Amino acid sequence: MSDLAKKTLLITGASRGIGKAIALRAARDGARISVVAKTTQPHPKLPGTVHTAVAEIEAAGGQAIACVADIRYEDEVRAAVAATVAQFGGIDIVVNNASAISLTDTAQTSLKRFDLMHQVNVRGTFLTSQTCLPHLESSSNPHILNIAPPLNMAPEWFAPHVAYTMSKYGMSMCVLGMAEEFRERGIAVNALWPRTAIATAAVANLLGGEQALKCCRQPEIMADAAHAILVRSSRDCTGRFLIDEEVLRAEGRTDFSSYADVDDDALLPDFFL
Repeated sequence: MSDLAKKTLLITGASRGIGKAIALRAARDGARISVVAKTTQPHPKLPGTVHTAVAEIEAAGGQAIACVADIRYEDEVRAAVAATVAQFGGIDIVVNNASAISLTDTAQTSLKRFDLMHQVNVRGTFLTSQTCLPHLESSSNPHILNIAPPLNMAPEWFAPHVAYTMSKYGMSMCVLGMAEEFRERGIAVNALWPRTAIATAAVANLLGGEQALKCCRQPEIMADAAHAILVRSSRDCTGRFLIDEEVLRAEGRTDFSSYADVDDDALLPDFFL
């Protein structure tokens, strides 16, 4: 399998950033995309809506449906999955990309923000995967891909922002458990994480603004790595914690300069690596 033509991808948080980039890469193959996100109106600090993402996907050669949903809520996720199946006849791939972030220490993390991160990152990932499971079982090459870091119990990744780390590692634990649980069913479950910081709204708003963005790679590196994973046989590639650059090197890529405007030594490393 070399492309995602006629495959149906349900991608959470696909209205911007990494999720949208993955959608656009699949669209160039002629894939069908379910854009699951809650942004329907433009936001001054968060560019892109479900509707603008659909328009971009269609312009790139794919088909798309806008599914307005907050993945914290079961009824909204179930409605999004039902609409996707009604539109496209099934689901082949789930990308759990939607995520909430707060890089605050214990004293500065409100319980409201703690709950938000765990509801979106952990519960939302589990709920979306669970709801899509019956449809994945009918696919010839089913994949679940979580945008989540490799598990590493080193205290340095917990101490600065324990609540956020717990929530992201919850997504990673879904990979660890579901990959083994679904192995005999032929459903691949993997994680993908960037080697460097990626130019997204989170970096612009939380991690240093425009100056930090200049030291990031573009989301397209994650999209190209995701594509390389999702075209693999689901029975041969599962339960893995993959890094974007390493995935592309395995595909024969050695030059990543097109993804950034600065030299590699000026790039910001990402968390958890």
